[in-house]
Amino acid sequence: MELTTSYAFGKTVGMGYAEAVARVREELGKEGFGVLTEIDVTEKFREKLGRDFRDYIILGACNPAMAWEAFQRELNIGTLLPCNVCVYTDDDGKTVVMIMDPVAALGVIGNAELTEVAAAVRQKMERVLAAL
Repeated sequence: MELTTSYAFGKTVGMGYAEAVARVREELGKEGFGVLTEIDVTEKFREKLGRDFRDYIILGACNPAMAWEAFQRELNIGTLLPCNVCVYTDDDGKTVVMIMDPVAALGVIGNAELTEVAAAVRQKMERVLAAL
């Protein structure tokens, strides 16, 4: 099932959480993205608050060539990078993959050249999602 918000796009996938996380990493790699940051939200809530939470991970993905292009057009772009990709278990026990929409995120800057880079990043992320 396709899912969209004003700032992200994604879908429910037909695989378990751990498999989805592994596949997302694999597909990101195929599109030239590495994972720079990883936040295990489940573990952080347990550690910091003593609370249980659904399986939820945030992967901060970066394509170095695309990041280079973005930095050439907007030095402060680092405040909006990397592209976050979330994998989580929803209320029905299904696995969801949601990807930050780079066009929406970088569109707030109002730099047309940067919007072109963001559109290229979005195309890559759409291919990642389609491969799952």
